[in-house]
Amino acid sequence: MDKIRVLIVDDIAETRENVRKLLQFESDVDVVGTARSGREGIQLASEMDPDVILMDINMPDIDGITATEEIRQKSPHIQVVILSVQGDPNYMRRAMLAGARDFLTKPPMGDELISAIKRAGEMAHSERAKGAKQSVGISGPGMLGGMTGFAPVAKGKIILVYSPKGGTGCTTVAVNLAIALSNEDTRAVLVDGNLQFGDVAIFVNEQGKNTVLDIAPRVDDLEPEILEEILVKHEASGIRILAAPLKPEQAERVSAEQFTKVLQFLQNMYSYVVVDTSTILTEVVLATIDISDVVVLITTQEIPAIKNARALLDLLQTMGVSKERIVFAMNRYDKRISISPERISENLKHEISVAIPFDEKIAITAVNRGVPFMLDNKSQPIGRGILSLAEAVRARVTALEAEDSAPIGKR
Repeated sequence: MDKIRVLIVDDIAETRENVRKLLQFESDVDVVGTARSGREGIQLASEMDPDVILMDINMPDIDGITATEEIRQKSPHIQVVILSVQGDPNYMRRAMLAGARDFLTKPPMGDELISAIKRAGEMAHSERAKGAKQSVGISGPGMLGGMTGFAPVAKGKIILVYSPKGGTGCTTVAVNLAIALSNEDTRAVLVDGNLQFGDVAIFVNEQGKNTVLDIAPRVDDLEPEILEEILVKHEASGIRILAAPLKPEQAERVSAEQFTKVLQFLQNMYSYVVVDTSTILTEVVLATIDISDVVVLITTQEIPAIKNARALLDLLQTMGVSKERIVFAMNRYDKRISISPERISENLKHEISVAIPFDEKIAITAVNRGVPFMLDNKSQPIGRGILSLAEAVRARVTALEAEDSAPIGKR
C-alpha cells in the first residue's frame, strides 16, 4: 500500500516538530508538509493533497474546525484528525459535524496518534479508490458460482440501522427488518456492528456460536465456503447472522477496514446486508455509513431522541450522505402522545417514512424468548409496521438504482 501522506497544521513550532519527529520512525507514514495556521493549512491541503491532516483546533487566523470544514468540502477524500488541549464533548461534536475523522486530546500518546493516523489513512486510500471508480469488492460474483446453495446474486445492498440515542429499539428493528426483507428471491444476512456490546445473537437465541472474530483475521483470503460455515444459521427465519465478539475487550481486534471488507464480501452472496450498530459513532460505524446504500435512522417521540436525530442528520449531510439514502423511521409510536411523525418531519425537514406502533408486550416478550416477533406476530400492528419499513427500504433501493442507471443529463 502507498505511504500515508500527512500534513501537520499547528501554530506552535515545537508541536509541529515533535509530531514530525515521532512520525519519521513510521515506515508507512510520510510527513509531506507543515502549516502554521488554518489558512495556510487549507492552501497546503489543496497543493499537496495529503491523505491525513493533523489539525490543531485553536489557531490565530481561523480555527481548526472551520479549516476542516473547508478542506473536506473541496477534498472529501482527505481525512482530518483534530488535536485539542480540551476534551470538551461540544468540541468533539463540532469536529465531527465539520467532517473530522478523529478527535484526540493534546498531547496525544504516541501509539494513540499513530493508530489514529493509520485508521484515517486507510479510509483516505479507500475514498481515493472510490473516486477513481475502482472496484471496492473483495471478490466478484464469479467466485461464488461453484458454491453449493449460494448462486451468484447481483451486488447486494448494505442497509445500516442506526439510532444516535440509546434505548430506541434499534436492534429490535434491525433483527425484524432483516427477517421481513428475506425471502427466496432476496436472501438477507444480519450483521452485528455493535462490536463491544452487540445483542443480535441473543435476540434470536443463537448466542455463544461463531462471531466476526472468526472472519476478521482472514478477511483478505476469505472464501464463500468458509464464510458459510461461520455464519450462524437461524433456521426459523432463514436469515444468516454474523454475531459480535463475545467479550467487549475483543472489539478492538476488528478494524474498520476489516469490518467493511466483510460487508462488501457479503454483498456478493446476499441481496440485503442488514447491519445493526452501536449508538456511539465508532470508526466501524462511520466506515459502515460510508459504504451503506441505505441508512435507516431510528427515532422515538422522546425529545432527546429527536434532538439527537437532528444532530445526526446534520452530520450525515456533512459526510456527503444524501437525503435520498436515508429512510427515517419512528419506533414505538404512541398516538396518545402529541409529538406526531408529521410534526417531527416538519421540524427536522426530513420526512418520517414509517411509524412502527408501540407494543411493549409483544416486543419485550419476543426479546426474552429469543423469537423475533416477525415470526409469529407479523399480522399485529407492530409487525405490519416492520413490513411497511421493509417496503420503504425496497422502494428506496429501487429508486436509487434507477437514478444510478439514468443518463447523466437526466439525473
